[in-house]
Amino acid sequence: VKAIFPYSVEMSEDYEYVVPLEEEKSHDPDPIIKNVTETRIKGIEEINRVLTTIEDGEWLIRTDGSNLEGVLRIDGIDPSRTTTNNIHEIAEIFGIEAARNALVYEAHTVLTEQGLDVDIRHVMLVADIMTKTGEVQQIGRHGISGEKSSVLARAAFELTIQHLVDAAIKGETDPLKGVIENIIVGQSMPLGTGSVELFMTQRGRSDE
Repeated sequence: VKAIFPYSVEMSEDYEYVVPLEEEKSHDPDPIIKNVTETRIKGIEEINRVLTTIEDGEWLIRTDGSNLEGVLRIDGIDPSRTTTNNIHEIAEIFGIEAARNALVYEAHTVLTEQGLDVDIRHVMLVADIMTKTGEVQQIGRHGISGEKSSVLARAAFELTIQHLVDAAIKGETDPLKGVIENIIVGQSMPLGTGSVELFMTQRGRSDE
């Protein structure tokens, strides 16, 4: 405690810490208030409060905040039934595959609760894309969309002028191998029948 407060600290017989401000009149009490309010006496870091509920005859604890590693160290906690919706925390503790499964579960649960019937394979595809590099990436200009190799594909999402200017400065070229960039320039995309170039030379035929 003395390391926290730059004041003389006394401990009473009831194990209460006392800071006699009268002896330190030259000091402002605001730092003491700040240190006291920010000092964790008990509990788990990053968890602000808990809410206990009963579901299907069982007591459940829901938390405001997340510290999965700290919670799993508590005696009596069932690790197989303890989870979090913090995807980055899951990836750090259990690995990228667990984070991918958590993404699928959370996204599909939200869509289902909103009454939207979305095939789970679409959600799985999005989760695969978000975790394909071994790290959890967002879908946006600071994540997957901003890291596309195609200049036109990046420009088609957000910050069009900025992407085009940056590409021009770096001398980038677009191979036009994706869907978006080929639609922009108005030509067939190199997928399916569009990926095959068929040349047929017709020899002279007589109309006899």
